[in-house]
Amino acid sequence: MVFSPPDDPPARVAVVTVSYGSETVLAQFLASAPAAANCNLCIVVADNKPAERSEVADQSRNAGARYLPLLTNLGYGGAMNAAVETLPASIEWVLISNPDVVLGEGSIDSLVRAGDSDPLIGAVGPRILTSEGSVYPSARSIPSLRTGVGHALFANLWLANPWTREYRRDTDEAPRRREAGWLSGSCVLVRRSLFDTLGGFDPRFFMYFEDVDLGYRIGQMGYRNVYEPSAVVTHTGAHSTATESARMIRAHHDSARRFLDKKYPGALLWPVRTALGTGLRVRSAIVASRSQH
Repeated sequence: MVFSPPDDPPARVAVVTVSYGSETVLAQFLASAPAAANCNLCIVVADNKPAERSEVADQSRNAGARYLPLLTNLGYGGAMNAAVETLPASIEWVLISNPDVVLGEGSIDSLVRAGDSDPLIGAVGPRILTSEGSVYPSARSIPSLRTGVGHALFANLWLANPWTREYRRDTDEAPRRREAGWLSGSCVLVRRSLFDTLGGFDPRFFMYFEDVDLGYRIGQMGYRNVYEPSAVVTHTGAHSTATESARMIRAHHDSARRFLDKKYPGALLWPVRTALGTGLRVRSAIVASRSQH
């Protein structure tokens, strides 16, 4: 596989990632790309934290990627949007990925084959492994009143509760291609024309839930979100929110409330938003308390 600048020669697949002081993991991500696809790739690295003498810039250019320093921190979704806007018209599929991901051999090829199999497939997600080799639940249902409240209240108290299992579509089933409500934005292939039509990620989600919102809007447009486990990647940063700081936990639950407010708008659904918000506040307090011990 040959890496190429975005305009020479034209490519139909792009890889876009966002760095925020990610120089310790970015090089490994970029090095894993050649074996992941048997085609030319257009690669863009958006930098939310550029420096005057940037190692991220050097790593990007050494890998044949376009380096895109951003004047302000746009968040994950905003930076992805900015990067996708720079892609040439020839790009049909965009692999959106965290920089702390290692792409498995042939993984991009498998995702593209799945996407090409049906013009109504809007996004394809791989099987994501943690650094310990366990499967991360990356293809989930869209949060609803029933699953949202149940998951929020019981995910950290009753691990096997039915609401969390339904939401996460837990990984005890045999790996197979299947439908999903949304796919983890840590690594997902998106149809570029649809991404453009939707206006990309909603920039109001600065951190967390931008991928849930994107998957929801893909479904609302009549397109499919598909999980393709034959494509395997390793996300070295995949971890439970129990290990995150209280600030990050609050940001996660604030974004969850923002999404559910967006899904259930209007005065008539105020009780729904209130119930979901209460559940999320309780869960945020529980998880934040555990993270401090």
